[in-house]
Amino acid sequence: MHENKIKSYLSLVKFSHTIFALPFAFIGFFLATQKYNFEFKWSLLGLVVLCMIFARNAAMGFNRLIDREIDLKNTRTANREIPSGKIQIASARLFIIVNAIFFVASTYFINPLCFYLSPIALLIILGYSFTKKITVLCHFILGLGLSLAPIGAFIAVTGEFKLLPMLFSIVVLFWVSGFDIIYALQDESFDKVENLKSIPVLFGKKRALLLSRLLHLIVVLFIGLIGLFDLGNFYWLGAFIFSILLMYQHTIVKVNDLSKLNLAFFTANGIASVIFGIFVILGLLVR
Repeated sequence: MHENKIKSYLSLVKFSHTIFALPFAFIGFFLATQKYNFEFKWSLLGLVVLCMIFARNAAMGFNRLIDREIDLKNTRTANREIPSGKIQIASARLFIIVNAIFFVASTYFINPLCFYLSPIALLIILGYSFTKKITVLCHFILGLGLSLAPIGAFIAVTGEFKLLPMLFSIVVLFWVSGFDIIYALQDESFDKVENLKSIPVLFGKKRALLLSRLLHLIVVLFIGLIGLFDLGNFYWLGAFIFSILLMYQHTIVKVNDLSKLNLAFFTANGIASVIFGIFVILGLLVR
């Protein structure tokens, strides 16, 4: 019973999807220690990872709680933990509150700037849950939330802002926004009926896919720009693989065939993130 409950909470927050942003948090951390020569501390890296976990748990839990009635109406999502009753509403609220408190508490032990910025970070990642009801820019708000990973980890080490980690954050912003538009294609008809906002609802599937491709083209351009900051040869290899995988997902998702959407959304993007993170960090370590 206890084991099933843990599985339910891991499923609630889609813990496996942490793979999208976590490599970029590591990139931000290693940028600070290797590129800008700040001290490497395992304890600090641990705190950064905890912040990522707590923040994401709070955000995903809150999103599922806010969307519970909508999820119940959608056959694709009706079996999610809250609408199906596997996790009670009160338990979900407690889970969100505890994770939000632990997130802020973790930032307190990092540095003052992280602590002062933590409520703003929470506002962004929790606020996303309301955006699909009010604006088609919801995809970009989600991207903004995940884009905090590299700059947040960098600030955790340095206590200051720099251009390079912000460029990595821009990469995450457009990358996530682009693949979230692809993910939203499967709910276009449902979203129209429920008067929910999304790029596919506004522009239709064909134009939404074109916009997603444009966003990912911008990602490739920024990856090329970042390479000019002398991050080593491994960086360029990682950038090449990341770009190829971005293009690959656009070859398998078509307007009239969404059967491979999950392959594009999770597998291609998850692999791309991990490989890119590994090669960027290798480039920093062996420059």
